[in-house]
Amino acid sequence: MGPMHDTGVAKRPTANKPELYGEVAAEIDSLLSGETDRVANLANAAAVLFDRLPDLNWAGFYLLQGSTLVLGPFQGKPACVRIPVGQGVCGAAAVRRVSVCVPDVHAFPGHIACDSASESELVVPLMQDGVVIGVLDLDSPQRARFDVDDQAGCEALAAVIVRHLASAPSA
Repeated sequence: MGPMHDTGVAKRPTANKPELYGEVAAEIDSLLSGETDRVANLANAAAVLFDRLPDLNWAGFYLLQGSTLVLGPFQGKPACVRIPVGQGVCGAAAVRRVSVCVPDVHAFPGHIACDSASESELVVPLMQDGVVIGVLDLDSPQRARFDVDDQAGCEALAAVIVRHLASAPSA
């Protein structure tokens, strides 16, 4: 499709985050419905997240392969390809099996900086049948960009995405 272009649609302010996340969940659910290709589904989900959620400089997925998180579909600058489970914010979320919200990435021990513009990060584990299969990773150039509403919203989005991946064959 070529270089990214401005769709002309302004991102909504984050005053009503639950409503925004509800709309984004419905959009992702509709977009992924009926598609069985995991890569296509993750690529479209990353595009929607990057387009619809304000103040992001990276949105994407890392998928678990053995004891390593491997870069999956994303939007933003090129990223680290492999992250050992337990390292960085993504690795911490995978090993803890819970979301990790970091208001200041420079204060997070072992933070892996792929984009020097990132100031805050939210990572949500992708859980399928009680097993971590990867993580949803969101970065922002704004310090303290993510709060409890973002975490709850992204956990709900992750559940929608995983539901569509469950019916897709592994890549």
